[in-house]
Amino acid sequence: GGAGYIGSHTVHELVRAGHTVTVFDNLSKGHRAAVPAGVPLIVGDLRDRNLFIKTLREHQIEGVVHFAADSLVGESMQQPAKYYHNNVVATLALLDAMRECGIDKIVFSSTAAVYGEPAEWPITEDMPTRPTNVYGRTKLVIEGMLADFAMAYGLRFVSLRYFNAAGALEGGAIGEDHTPEPHLVPLILKTALGQRPAVDIYGTDYPTPDGTCIRDYIHVTDLAVAHVLAIEHLAAGGGSKIYNLGSETGFSVRQVIERAKAITGVDFPVHQAPRRAGDPAVLVASAARIRRELGWQPVLSDLDTIIATAWRWHKSHPQGYADKK
Repeated sequence: GGAGYIGSHTVHELVRAGHTVTVFDNLSKGHRAAVPAGVPLIVGDLRDRNLFIKTLREHQIEGVVHFAADSLVGESMQQPAKYYHNNVVATLALLDAMRECGIDKIVFSSTAAVYGEPAEWPITEDMPTRPTNVYGRTKLVIEGMLADFAMAYGLRFVSLRYFNAAGALEGGAIGEDHTPEPHLVPLILKTALGQRPAVDIYGTDYPTPDGTCIRDYIHVTDLAVAHVLAIEHLAAGGGSKIYNLGSETGFSVRQVIERAKAITGVDFPVHQAPRRAGDPAVLVASAARIRRELGWQPVLSDLDTIIATAWRWHKSHPQGYADKK
């Protein structure tokens, strides 16, 4: 998944930190243009056992950072089979291939969706995991697989439970380009560019101050740095860990829209729509554990910086990546 949104930003940070990286991606959502020059890109599916094992061996892979997954909450409720096949079955194939090649280190792209509708916040890693959607359930199943492989086979893993990734690389070389686009910040900015007629607010009757969902937004580069720290923790012999990744600050949908209007200078239309199935009212992280144990410190995750870097990307790439595959 290294040609995808979070994956490609992590590849950039791994290269910057001096690591040798190989990307394996089926390009169902990723883009060749997002992979830095000089980084090998192997196009394939994790369930193609022979190709994946060949890649692990030929490129002398020592550790895996695993991003590949379907991640649309609404779609997961409508097509659960797709999510169990692409998320769970493909990850099992990945883990089996790692075992065969003697690779015992993996950083896993998990999600705050494993918590479901939390009773309180900020959310800590020790709180109950009760996902309210199929996407979150598949990620939680995979976390269980990792723990079982750790117990039985000596696998060591770091599972990173993201909150809402947003923003773009500061220089503007890469950013967020999904088809369809599910995420609030790029949907807002595409509306500001005139590419969409309006921004839809899904649910205005939540038990929050302004009735709209509250989320914890974290800059994608801060997320990427956390992956570098996680794989370096494992490379140094560190044990298995689960960490939240968030800014520890929540913003409502209406607040994000208002900041985007101020930053872009565009007063775009906003429509109200019904709630979507599986959307919790509030998701705000406690990231105290990863700060304390790995020294992670988000530096770009204030809302204005997130929106401004994303706006720079979308203005300079109004049609996303020129290479859509």
